[in-house]
Amino acid sequence: MQKIKNLIFISMAIIFLGGCASKQEQEYNKPDIYWYNKMLKEISLYQLDSADVTFTSLESEHRQSQFLPSATMLLGLAHMEEEEYVLANFYFDEYIKKFEKNDNDGKVRYLKIKSKFLAFKQQFREQKLLDETLEEVKKFQNDFPNSTYKYLVSNIQSRLLMGKASLNFEISDLYKRVDKPVASELYKDRAKESWGKPEDVAKVNVPWYRAIFE
Repeated sequence: MQKIKNLIFISMAIIFLGGCASKQEQEYNKPDIYWYNKMLKEISLYQLDSADVTFTSLESEHRQSQFLPSATMLLGLAHMEEEEYVLANFYFDEYIKKFEKNDNDGKVRYLKIKSKFLAFKQQFREQKLLDETLEEVKKFQNDFPNSTYKYLVSNIQSRLLMGKASLNFEISDLYKRVDKPVASELYKDRAKESWGKPEDVAKVNVPWYRAIFE
């Protein structure tokens, strides 16, 4: 009786493993349209982790696929929509690196700038990101002076400069309170370079970027 039970167990295990192997085998060596449609379905269901994996299959099996530019862009947009800005910027960077020749108007560069702008959470802990984003704005303006996105980028630039000025005015006030007048004046001058007078800068609360334009 025990031998029969063992045989049944072994048979069931073989069938199960064989079924898994068949299913796994079906997920390889597929045409690019299969991976692309699978990725679209996963994005529509908000299964972005699965969509990332499917994109990897599309990219690794079909490096010259006509669907790769669109797939890269869509995943960047999907992650930005879900406020996963690091992943969004990864895909935008991939697009810029591989397919920017298709983007004469600078749309993907604008989307990357927007994604980095939206990534700000705490004004006083994101100074490096702020400066990096301002540098990307300048590069966009140099590379795409006639872009249809130039006014949107300029709008983001203004808000970033106001945020930078607000940060420097706050640091200046801090040094003033601890009786360090030289450092206080230094940061006040930096703030004026960014925006102007303290009274022209909106009072900022966390998250700072919302307070600036609300």
